Amino acid sequence: MRNNMSHTYVIGEIGQNHNGSVDIAKLLVDVVSRPIYDKLFNNTLPIMDAVKLTKRDLKQELSHSQMSRPYDNPNSFGKTYGEHREFLELSDEEHFEVYQYAKSKGLDFVETLCAIGCLSLLKLFTPDKLKVASRDLTNLPLLEALAETKIPLIVSTGMAGKKELDDAVDVITKYHSDLSILHCVSEYPTRYENVNLRTITYLKKHYPQFTIGYSDHTIGIATPIAAVGMGAEIIEKHITLDRGMKGTDQAGSLAIDGIYRMMRDIRNLDLSLGKEEIYIEPSVQAAREKLERSIATKSHLPKGAIIQEKDLHLLSPGDGYKWAQLNELIGKKVLQDIPKDEIIYKNMIE
Repeated sequence: MRNNMSHTYVIGEIGQNHNGSVDIAKLLVDVVSRPIYDKLFNNTLPIMDAVKLTKRDLKQELSHSQMSRPYDNPNSFGKTYGEHREFLELSDEEHFEVYQYAKSKGLDFVETLCAIGCLSLLKLFTPDKLKVASRDLTNLPLLEALAETKIPLIVSTGMAGKKELDDAVDVITKYHSDLSILHCVSEYPTRYENVNLRTITYLKKHYPQFTIGYSDHTIGIATPIAAVGMGAEIIEKHITLDRGMKGTDQAGSLAIDGIYRMMRDIRNLDLSLGKEEIYIEPSVQAAREKLERSIATKSHLPKGAIIQEKDLHLLSPGDGYKWAQLNELIGKKVLQDIPKDEIIYKNMIE
């Protein structure tokens, strides 16, 4: 996507950190919509590109026994796991409401659909992209149903090896090739020694026809920023209003200040990446002239003197002859007196 958009496509994953509240989801949209401003260079930077919600069909979620099991912990929103999951689900209409709000703020809207039954929300609106959760990469019937919509698709590799990924790609590309693959580690939070960011370069090498990115579950902002430096063109990161809020994903998410810092640093890194060549940046020309060295006199040279190498050394500023141009000076007659330790310029020699 960087090839088309000139910056990293960043998705703020609300997931179910809305805790069953449309208002909380909208507040998170507000957070990622606020301007990103770099005070040092007086520069307003691009905001996050998209927010993402997760939609589950509880009839296609877990076995009856698992949905009925007691779920008594500080993050629970119900007495059983089924009640907990039901509390966190927004209706299709509520997803549509958040979608409309995000679009009004200039954001793309991404949906993770966890079951074929969740496709019902497409009757109300069309997300900009559909996401497949890591656990569903081997859910080939779901992949086929999502691919059939022809909506751009993002998959995460958090629980997959190469075979599982290739099987998924084969199913999806029967319908379209607008596919993004995100390196991901399904450990919450992910320990840094397990991140293996070099998978990004592996994916870029072996799947060059697709957009490659990174879905991050570490604490903090270091690894998503490093991922951009390694070529990730999409970054996905969990976001919340407060890491202390009730909910299993809140503690591992970025809160308001973290979101701002991550976006500032990613956008500045986008500006920093440049192009694959070496050249003199025009903005350094003034510094170059001031700080580089030029050929200067080691001793007084009177008018008519013939310049010899022993008469020369290097001093700043850098607006005169460079040592690589020494042959342009040796043997030349001096047209005027040149004091000791002064730069030699073209108008001073024959």
